[in-house]
Amino acid sequence: MDGLIVPPGQGRKLTTKAQEVTFKVTGAHGCFVSCFEVVVPSGFDVGAHTHHRSEEFFYILEGELDVLAFEPIKRTEERWQDWESSGGDRVVRAGAGSCMFVPPGCPHAFMNPTDKPARMLFQSYPPPDHEHYFEELCDIFSNGRVVDSHAVQQLRDRYDVSQITPLRYGPTSLLNSTGSPLP
Repeated sequence: MDGLIVPPGQGRKLTTKAQEVTFKVTGAHGCFVSCFEVVVPSGFDVGAHTHHRSEEFFYILEGELDVLAFEPIKRTEERWQDWESSGGDRVVRAGAGSCMFVPPGCPHAFMNPTDKPARMLFQSYPPPDHEHYFEELCDIFSNGRVVDSHAVQQLRDRYDVSQITPLRYGPTSLLNSTGSPLP
């Protein structure tokens, strides 16, 4: 059996107005994790969420992201940026070289609050759930100007994503869960 070498810029790319994901190593390669390179555009907020079965690892390659990986004292439904853990943990502004590990059941989120894209390496276990999730999410994001929030929720339900706060994307992240500007 041979290994796999994926040169810079190579891999299967999925690109929409809201995200760019490059599959580097997948379950099809016999790997125990899925490994992606993800470009996080300015204003993109994945929203706080949990997974009951998945473990995730994020490593920031370029740029800055606000990240969270803890159970807050109080969960709020609109914003995670003000959450605090019982031990005093708060959201962290993480730059290149920072990493975040997320065990099953742990609330987590990331957002790009800057005016420049960020790039991260993302690994998830077990494969291929996140691979299929990204493929279907890109299809939903590609189907017009407004994101179908019902289709996104059905996708989350199928792939073990329990959303706590809304996914938002846009230049200032001042968008509601359907992708429309907030009043």
